[in-house]
Amino acid sequence: MKNRDDRNSRHQPRRQGPVSHSRGGGGGSSIWLYGLHAVNAALANPDRQFRRLVATNEAAKSLPASKMAVEHLDRTDIDRLLPAGAVHQGVALLVEPLPATTIEDVIRTADMAERAMILVLDQVTDPHNVGAILRSAAAFGAMAVVAPDRHAPDETGTLAKAASGALERMPLVRVTNVVRALEDLKKAGFWIAGLTADSPKTLAEAGLSGKVVLVLGAEGEGMRRLTREHCDHLVRLPMTGEMESLNVSNAAAIALYEMRREG
Repeated sequence: MKNRDDRNSRHQPRRQGPVSHSRGGGGGSSIWLYGLHAVNAALANPDRQFRRLVATNEAAKSLPASKMAVEHLDRTDIDRLLPAGAVHQGVALLVEPLPATTIEDVIRTADMAERAMILVLDQVTDPHNVGAILRSAAAFGAMAVVAPDRHAPDETGTLAKAASGALERMPLVRVTNVVRALEDLKKAGFWIAGLTADSPKTLAEAGLSGKVVLVLGAEGEGMRRLTREHCDHLVRLPMTGEMESLNVSNAAAIALYEMRREG
């Protein structure tokens, strides 16, 4: 089993990532979250700032006790506040974006742990995929999910709904430069493993332990060349060959399970 020694490093500064704009009231950077899991998790998160909570009479019965007053609206009125087609289950919450978590914050937390798992997404742009990855990361005990400021989805209701509450529990760290973030994580003692279908070595065969970063690239294109070159290991999932690849969120879940199983 391999383990990388810790080394001191200087870490890159990070700016606040972009946010989406609200419809139907609230500040210019406010976000509508919707769906019972996403809204209940946000209401339970002390780091969230709330602006407005709306629900149908029936859905309001499923909300936890909160200091936030509930506005009772018809389902069609809630539809008008949200993007077309939003599956809101009769409840929506207008919030401010979460406070930024930096790569320095994650590294400081990792310094106190013998083992840690971090996911880095290299231009994974679909909010449904990123939300599902956040959910799997929370389920399998990852420390954080890292994504670039650009070429990654904003914090939106769509992403939060796909994450099913995990957006409130799993830090989504925005970085200006993915390669520089990988260099900082290496200096902090992490092995960098890039998941790619053409590797001769499986994730299990790499024998990684301790602190590990798992890098996932965009579907179809995979990791960018520079990102790939900054990986210590290129690994794949053991597949039969009947399919060339998996959806990136499915691949993340399987890889996280494998790392969890290996301890």
